[in-house]
Amino acid sequence: MKLFDVYPLFDLNFVSAEGSYLWNDKEEKYLDLYGGHAVISVGHSHPVYVKTITKQLHNIGFYSNSVRIPIQEEVAKLLGKISHYENYEFFMCNSGAEANENALKLASFHTNRKKVVCFTKAFHGRTSAAVAATDNKKIIAPINETDAFIFLPFNDEEALEKTFQEHKDIAAIIIEGIQGVGGVQIPTTAFLQKIRSLCNENNALFIADEIQSGYGRTGKFFAHQHANVQADIITIAKGMGNGFPVGGVIISPKIEAKHGLLGTTFGGNYLACAASKAVLEIIEAENLIQNATEMGDYLYEQLKDNESVKEIRYKGLMFGIELKTPCAPFRNQLLSDFNILTGNASCPNTLRILPALNISKKELDVFISAFKTVSKLNSKKNEKILLCK
Repeated sequence: MKLFDVYPLFDLNFVSAEGSYLWNDKEEKYLDLYGGHAVISVGHSHPVYVKTITKQLHNIGFYSNSVRIPIQEEVAKLLGKISHYENYEFFMCNSGAEANENALKLASFHTNRKKVVCFTKAFHGRTSAAVAATDNKKIIAPINETDAFIFLPFNDEEALEKTFQEHKDIAAIIIEGIQGVGGVQIPTTAFLQKIRSLCNENNALFIADEIQSGYGRTGKFFAHQHANVQADIITIAKGMGNGFPVGGVIISPKIEAKHGLLGTTFGGNYLACAASKAVLEIIEAENLIQNATEMGDYLYEQLKDNESVKEIRYKGLMFGIELKTPCAPFRNQLLSDFNILTGNASCPNTLRILPALNISKKELDVFISAFKTVSKLNSKKNEKILLCK
C-alpha cells in the first residue's frame, strides 16, 4: 500500500525540533516561520508542554466522554479567563473543521433556520457543512452542494444589509477573525460591528472562526476582539494544541445544551486537554500575546518599504506579504538557499508568515536578511528580463 497522493510535498524529512527551529535527517537546521499552518503557537518541544503531556500520559491518556474528565473543566476555566469569555460554555472536539461543523449545527438548532451567510475567499474546513461554507469550488464535491450558504463580498456592508432584507431564514453569519488561506484579508472594525448589529436585529448568530487567527496570534486572544465585538459562537483549533490534534467550540449561554446535541469519541481526551492547558499556561506566563504584537510591528517596519512588496496585511504575527510577482519562486528560494519555511495562500502573490508566538527579534532578523537578499536577486532578474525585451 502507498499513500494517497493529495499533498504537494517538499522533499524534507524533519526528525527533531525546538523553539522556532527544525532539523532534518541530514542534521540541517531550518527556521520555521509557518508553524505547519499556524499550529505551532508556543514553539516546538516547549519544555513545559512536553513535561505536561508526558506526565498526563503516565497517568491516563484516554477515556470516553461517558465519564467526567476534570481536566476538561480546568481547560474551560483557564480559556474563559484568558479570552474574557468567562460566562460562555465549551465543547471540545478534534479539529477546526469539526469545530465549524458543530458551530453551524448549533446555530441551526438554536434558530430553527438553515441559511448561513459566508464570504468570498473564506476557508472553514473540508467536512460537509464547513466545506460548503468555503469559497473554493475545487474541494466541494457534489454531495456537499447545498443552497444553504449565501456568499457575499468581504467587507461589503451594503451587500450584508441587503441580504438580511431579502432572506428571513438566516441562522448565522460565519466569518474568520482574519482570513488565512484567503491571503490574510482583515475585516474592518465597521464590518464586524455591522455583523454584530444585524445578528442582534434579526435573531441570527455571529460565528467567529478563530481557528487560525485565535490564541493570541494577532495581539488579542481572538482577532475579532480588535473590533470590540462579542461573538455568539467561536471556533478554535490549530494553535490550541501546539501540534496535538484538538479543537473546540465556545458557546454563548443563550444557546441551550441538551444531552446528545453534540458528541465526539476522541474530543476532550486527557492528552488533548493536557496539551491545551499547557499552551494556555505558557501563553499567559510568557506574555506571548504582547510578544506577538511587538514582534509583528517590528517585522512590518523592517519589510514595509521593500522593493518586492506591494502590500503587507498583518495583525500581530499573522502576516500576508503580497509581492509584486508570484510568491512561489520567492518562497522556494527562501527554503532552498536559506532553510526558511514560509507559507502561501489562495492569492498567488501572497506569502504567509505564521511563526510561533515566542519568536525572537534575533530569529526574525534571520528572515529579514534572507528576504532582502532574495528581493534584490529577484529585482536583478526582472531588470534583465526587461532589458531583453
